[in-house]
Amino acid sequence: MSNSIEIISWNVNGIRAVGNKEALKWIDERQTDILCLQEIKALQEQIPDDLFEKEYQDILVNSATKKGYSGTMTWGVLQSDYNSTCQDIDTTSEGRIVETHYGDIVLFNVYFPNGQRDEERLAHKMKFYDDFLAYCEKLREDGKSIIICGDVNTAHCEIDLKNPKANSKTSGFLPQEREWIDKLLACGYIDTFRYANGNEKDRYSWWSYRSGARVKNVGWRIDYFFISEDLAESLEDAFILDEITGSDHCPVGIRISI
Repeated sequence: MSNSIEIISWNVNGIRAVGNKEALKWIDERQTDILCLQEIKALQEQIPDDLFEKEYQDILVNSATKKGYSGTMTWGVLQSDYNSTCQDIDTTSEGRIVETHYGDIVLFNVYFPNGQRDEERLAHKMKFYDDFLAYCEKLREDGKSIIICGDVNTAHCEIDLKNPKANSKTSGFLPQEREWIDKLLACGYIDTFRYANGNEKDRYSWWSYRSGARVKNVGWRIDYFFISEDLAESLEDAFILDEITGSDHCPVGIRISI
């Protein structure tokens, strides 16, 4: 017997700021079984306890060692069998991964690095990408099914951002970054939003705070759910909750039977 569950991912750009705005209260109105947050920018003891009323059994926090920076957090109604922060991939201790196992399914909540600062940071991002994919492939060899969610910090195709030509030399839409997503898909992973919604245009998950980008919908789709292809028939829906505000990103999610 399989259960249909909802998993939602959101780069909150500061969980304390989101708490002050009461921007996570919508969770109480949804049947969200697993909630994955990125860029929480907080230590575990700094996370507000009144974000929403819904109760989760499994609460896992991976904070960066640098205060007020990065960090990931996963809430689950389901109790995970195993969890990890993947320190061997996130070698700079930036709190970028929460790995949770539910039977044979492994869920990764990931805040992938941004490569815009300089060439060194871009090289770090590309190494993180490659190390992460190799790790996922090893788990698949062990018979695991994979769900990857989070802020990938790259728009895959021209349809995934408003101004592709103007950003062709910007980190987040560089050829080598986009090629890594090509490689991921070629290894047998599925971009769930495209799988469920086809070539739907003007659907984005991040907008710059500058020049009213969100009002004009001048955005990028850089937040994703990827699943290993063995889960394709279990996927019921993939969606972008672009009506939800409180961050420069909006939540994205899937419904899947497991």
